[in-house]
Amino acid sequence: MEKSYASASSGELSAVGGRPVRVIPLRHPQERSPPSPPSWWSVAVEKARAMGPRDWAEAALPCLSWMRSYRWEEDLQADLAAGITVGVMLVPQAMSYAKLAGLHPIYGLYTGFVPLFVYAIFGSSRQLAVGPVALVSLLVSNVLGSIVDSSSELYTELAILLAFMVGILECLMGLLRLGWLIRFISHSVISGFTTASAIVIGLSQIKYFLGYSITRSSKIIPLIESIIGGIDQFSWPPFVMGSSFLAILLTMKNLGKSNKRLRFLRASGPLTAVVLGTIFVKVFHPSSISVVGEIPQGLPKFSIPRGFEHLMSLMPTAILITGVAILLFGLGIANVCGSFFSSYPATGSFSRSAVNHESGAKTGLSGIIMGIIIGGALLFMTPLFTDIPQARLAITVTCALAAIVISAVTGLVDYEEAIFLWSIDKKDFFLWAITFITTLIFGIEIGVLVGVGFSLAFVIHESANPHIAVLGRLPGTTVYRNTLQYPEAYTYNGIVVVRIDAPIYFANISYIKDRLREYELNLPNSNRGPDVSRVYFVILEMSPVTYIDSSAVQALKDLYQEYKSRHIQIAIANPNRQVHLLLSRSGMIDMIGIGWCFVRVHDAVQVCLQKVQSSSSSSIKLSPQASEDLAVSITTPKVQQRYSFLKKLWKSQDESGSTGYRKSRPKHKAQTQRVDVLKE
Repeated sequence: MEKSYASASSGELSAVGGRPVRVIPLRHPQERSPPSPPSWWSVAVEKARAMGPRDWAEAALPCLSWMRSYRWEEDLQADLAAGITVGVMLVPQAMSYAKLAGLHPIYGLYTGFVPLFVYAIFGSSRQLAVGPVALVSLLVSNVLGSIVDSSSELYTELAILLAFMVGILECLMGLLRLGWLIRFISHSVISGFTTASAIVIGLSQIKYFLGYSITRSSKIIPLIESIIGGIDQFSWPPFVMGSSFLAILLTMKNLGKSNKRLRFLRASGPLTAVVLGTIFVKVFHPSSISVVGEIPQGLPKFSIPRGFEHLMSLMPTAILITGVAILLFGLGIANVCGSFFSSYPATGSFSRSAVNHESGAKTGLSGIIMGIIIGGALLFMTPLFTDIPQARLAITVTCALAAIVISAVTGLVDYEEAIFLWSIDKKDFFLWAITFITTLIFGIEIGVLVGVGFSLAFVIHESANPHIAVLGRLPGTTVYRNTLQYPEAYTYNGIVVVRIDAPIYFANISYIKDRLREYELNLPNSNRGPDVSRVYFVILEMSPVTYIDSSAVQALKDLYQEYKSRHIQIAIANPNRQVHLLLSRSGMIDMIGIGWCFVRVHDAVQVCLQKVQSSSSSSIKLSPQASEDLAVSITTPKVQQRYSFLKKLWKSQDESGSTGYRKSRPKHKAQTQRVDVLKE
């Protein structure tokens, strides 16, 4: 085998411009095969043996990592500021989101209490703000509302059970490292889904501004029909109060975003709305505005989740919430522990996490401070929440809390993303639009499934129809690039250089074969080399091919036989070790011929070019060792004499005043072809 390589490559090919060209040998992967990689089990065991007691402790309790290196003088002040800021923001938001979920406001505070402490201990992110969020709250309301009435005790029990199930699923996915599954969901799908969900959430809260009940639904059409149908019950007092709260919240939010010095306004907006609403009720005692009523005082008590007979009916929603949430092991433990203290599903909040980061949070201590603030609210502040105003007729949610929810979800309406996608990629815009529309019309669950389904369909389509490029040589270099991107690249008559930009496997090999046949039928325009009217060589640039399976190998063998019957030779350039090894084991390398496997595309082109120009187009006969024969045949006196004549011809053209090939071309076609070869 070594001898074969030497004969194919050690000979100097005298091709371009009369310069000798040395073909770099392509080594067989078995000649210097590295030791087989260790199994995952042995790697895990070796890693475990190398871990000391401190490493084991930090793996079990990630908080020990930042505790050990905590800088009290530098970090404490930042964590205190961030924790207090987000904690003040979380108190009214937690109650608002609980009401959105169809639960008593106290369960929002419970959800923002225990999970915060647990995540600070077991969580890996130091800025993630855990607690109730609008989207998950809407999912809880949507699924539980179809099972049981929201006023029953079973409704609350199922919400707590859902937190337990979500926590278990998140722990399992975290342990199995399944977070990579989220990579298959396009950002366009997520943006379209959250935008539609924000609109649905906002419309579901508008009833507390109007003063009358509307249908509870996660679909936009029933919501709009219900809003229009009850317009005769419209009441001005809740509308004025709710609109005022919303205007205050949006103003403070925008001021906090646009001015760093006023950053505290963004976090204090929700609490400001609650305080102003409570003061208004206490001072004026409006008859058309009722209040939240008594909120239990004290910390949540330990209790085991109940309602396991409804486990299967809750499973789809638990999986959906797990997918919406950030797949972190610490978040799973937080939900499991929180379910034993009367919390419903919690996850990371984008808005609160952003405020936490902007406020300078350094470690998980900021989360502990948030939890302390929620605990203080449960112990001492719940009597103050009794007079928070709500719409007349004691409708489920307060005006102030509804305004907080609407203010929070306005940031999720990402119309700018749709405009951006339309301008750069219509495919991604289609994903955004289809997810947005289906979520609005058919509900959150269907919207997620349709969006994810289309996203996966696009992934499969791209994989089954990979990008394939015809390559040409950039002038003055040995670099080959896509001729569509570089039209000035040199291409050669009778030779097609093709780059396959994807792994080759059973799903895309048929497409690849069809494209290769198209190049034979529709000969790409070439600008260099002898004047031949058909393809004699197909060079496959395989550096982007990271993997090839047995089905693809068999298909390539069939293609080789087809080409051979039509006197077309396949050459392979630059396969990686794994691909080369599989091709060799399957017999593909022996079938093609060792002499037709190259390290560089340029080497393959030079060999093919010499073969085309040294023989007439009607008498080219290919063999597995064609390039080896060529390496020997070009040294014959006859060939040397021919190239010596062509060199003199080119030199005489230069001496006659020509400044370059493009300005002075020989008159005869045969001379043109030969000079082209020399100039290359």
